[in-house]
Amino acid sequence: MRNEADTRATLIDPKLKAAGWADTQITREHYYQRDQQYTQGRVILVGDRVRRGEARKVDYLLRLSDSFPIAVVEAKSEAEAAEAGLEQAKRYARELGLAFAYATNGHQIIEFDFFTNSTQVLDRFPTPGELWERWQQNQGSLGASRVAERPEEYGVGKRSNPLLHPYCPESLCGKTPFYFQEVAIREVIKRLVRGQKRVLLTMATGTGKTFVAFQIVWKLVKSGWLQCRHPDRPGRVLFLADRVVLRDQAYNTFAPFADGTSEPRFKIEGHPANLTRDLYFGIYQTLWSPDETGKRLFEKFPRDFFDLVIIDECHRSGFGTWREILDHFGTAMQLGMTATPKQDENVDTYAYFCAEEPEVAIDADDPSRGIWRPPAYQYSLGQGIEDGFLATYKVYRVRTTVDKDGLHLKEAEEQGAEVVIPEDVKPREIYTTPQFEREITLPDRTREMVRHLAGLLRRFGVMEKTMVFCVDMQHARLVARLLQDEFGPETGIDNYAVPIISEEGEEGRRWLENFADSDKPTPVVATTAELLSTGVDVPSCRNIVFMKTLSSPILFQTNYRTRQQAGSIH
Repeated sequence: MRNEADTRATLIDPKLKAAGWADTQITREHYYQRDQQYTQGRVILVGDRVRRGEARKVDYLLRLSDSFPIAVVEAKSEAEAAEAGLEQAKRYARELGLAFAYATNGHQIIEFDFFTNSTQVLDRFPTPGELWERWQQNQGSLGASRVAERPEEYGVGKRSNPLLHPYCPESLCGKTPFYFQEVAIREVIKRLVRGQKRVLLTMATGTGKTFVAFQIVWKLVKSGWLQCRHPDRPGRVLFLADRVVLRDQAYNTFAPFADGTSEPRFKIEGHPANLTRDLYFGIYQTLWSPDETGKRLFEKFPRDFFDLVIIDECHRSGFGTWREILDHFGTAMQLGMTATPKQDENVDTYAYFCAEEPEVAIDADDPSRGIWRPPAYQYSLGQGIEDGFLATYKVYRVRTTVDKDGLHLKEAEEQGAEVVIPEDVKPREIYTTPQFEREITLPDRTREMVRHLAGLLRRFGVMEKTMVFCVDMQHARLVARLLQDEFGPETGIDNYAVPIISEEGEEGRRWLENFADSDKPTPVVATTAELLSTGVDVPSCRNIVFMKTLSSPILFQTNYRTRQQAGSIH
């Protein structure tokens, strides 16, 4: 009897070839990264040392095209029962967002179809065409014959179906999608292809939402599909954010669209409106700004000017003052992106973007919990840590005496503590942590916290990049000054710690760019109130410090953005 390797080579490979699967459509020992797994393996902390948990890989991945995997095959040795590999195959297919899973010992082939949730025993593998036809029928996508007859009606471009069109190559964009990013890309595009107007992605901070958006747009534009909405002009996209740093980050991510002969990208920075480009990047505040006649900038764009609007951090910016902008471009498809799972504070966001999603049970095992409409795809902080794409972390909780016991104002003043209370605020008898640096300023407390933080930084590495989240801008400036005084003399660095806050303008953005750049050692510490709280990509950040209260675990998740840098463990 053949072992597993021989079974693959002499029995399984020939059967796949006989079914029409070319070598270019088969990835054996499916590798997403050079370290050979589709997950990297959880980072496990053992004291101050780290190691990797077990990573995951599949025996065969079957792809209709480079960017469209459709099935996994789990191989067993000839002596084993094929069914012994079925549950593992199903697990891999479920994680990879695939519709079909196969287990085989080279003789018997067992298929699990996720559309019907049933198995069948086969005497051969389905052909690529057969799987594609079954996938389309079950997804509600368009049949090939109807698309071929009326491509302008069904939105399939001159080159290819956008689902099958290649990703932007690594040679241009510097990386290839991870497995969960591939799933997100497919889930969005298949909804747009079948006519859905609004789509939501919920992906944890640090998992590459902007890169996912870029690859979606790349496939829609390069396949010609987006242009089919208006065949007389190129497809147009608006990327909306609420902060300049997020706008600029997206603009840079979309750089591969600039091919050296043309520049389709445009930053919307003020009046007048530029109507000559294809890819626009703006913030709500700029689009909302009026000209001298009172006409707002977004109103100068025709209502049907854009074919796709991407709203970054949509939980924060889509349903306040700026909803009128989204309504103005209501004929466009709208892709919302957020790192925040559904909760009371963002229920309107989920209702808006998920209105066309099918209803499902909140808990399949407990029908009493009701139903909801989930986003197109969710990838959580916990899953990112489990897969090893996000760094795990240790929490060091530090409480000063005054945080533990509260501050009795009269007693503190009698002991000579430095206490600052704004003139327009009525003093309290007792203050607790939520009031510190908001209703009352305690410089002595901040100095003590900075001294303790300095000790931790000396333990973990003085030059390890660190974010410090403060209560407000004044607090951020004070913490930066104290850390600079602590480490500037011993490191000889004049910008060891800097405040990065919105009102610092160009200087603040320059500090942010340097802090986020893994190749630039300084600034080492960035203090902030809100500017770094969402969406800023700092892969080399080692430490995150909160010198402010957090009201929920969601806020911790939103601020959490440390990742693996260049394959190393941080």
